[in-house]
Amino acid sequence: MMQTSSLMVWLSALWSPWGLLLVGLCIGSFVNVLVRRLPLMMARGWWWEAAGQLHEGQSLSEWSETDEARQRRLDVAKELHDRLQGLPALSLSRPRSHCPGCGHVLAWHENLPVLGWLRLRGRCAACGMAIPGRVPLVETITGLLYCGMGWRFGFEPAALLWGTWAAALLALALIDWDTTWLPDALTLPLLWSGLVAAALGWTLPLSDALWGAVWGYGGLWAVVWVFERVTHQEAMGAGDFKLLAALGAWLGPVALLPLVFTASALGAVVGLVMKSRGTLREGRFVPFGPFLAFAAVVVAYGGLSDWAKGMGG
Repeated sequence: MMQTSSLMVWLSALWSPWGLLLVGLCIGSFVNVLVRRLPLMMARGWWWEAAGQLHEGQSLSEWSETDEARQRRLDVAKELHDRLQGLPALSLSRPRSHCPGCGHVLAWHENLPVLGWLRLRGRCAACGMAIPGRVPLVETITGLLYCGMGWRFGFEPAALLWGTWAAALLALALIDWDTTWLPDALTLPLLWSGLVAAALGWTLPLSDALWGAVWGYGGLWAVVWVFERVTHQEAMGAGDFKLLAALGAWLGPVALLPLVFTASALGAVVGLVMKSRGTLREGRFVPFGPFLAFAAVVVAYGGLSDWAKGMGG
């Protein structure tokens, strides 16, 4: 009985305001790792696939390839393979957190969320290279997101669920802003976890989650398809469809309209400001994913859908 009581005390502390803040800060540290490494891992994967395609050459068989061209292709494939093979291992856990300038491996106290950055005064302890201010900012924002979900849904296990959901959206927003990619490794788990959470009765009715996913993907796909046929210009990638499907699975179909409207309005404002300052990237566009993610958090926290009113009970 005493062990059970102690466990309950610890669990209660976990989803208290300070507990959620601490969890969020730690998750924010992982978000920083995810944002830095996942795009690099994706790029490596694509280069490995390219090397394999060049070596096999199956898709080139219809070109009546000459012996000289075939040998050049195999040479390029081998060089690419050797270069990739020579790269150090890269995953979300390897190598350990280190300075990109001198390779100094961070000690545990240097890796503490926010406090480590403050203690180092924003610079590497070994070489003095500046550590971007975005590192503690992301950790702080993630901590505040967890606390915010506690205030919205109550300081109970649901707050951890929604805090993790918001942290995943933050990671997607930052990756999309940096690279214009919305990785399947994040959007698809977000979609399936939304459906599973609904099936377990943790969020909204399963039918709402299912139709939210269907309308999220299909509705945006249809709008973009019409736009591209009329203007003959590419509007956005499939990653945005998958992200909106995932948001529909978590928030339901009722939330999609205010979500897309908020994201579009905010994206238009930011785009106009960047255009006036000449800071638009090549192609003169801004990624839509960050605004979808921001609008989703606003919709969830503000209770702009029917299910959220019931959850806020």
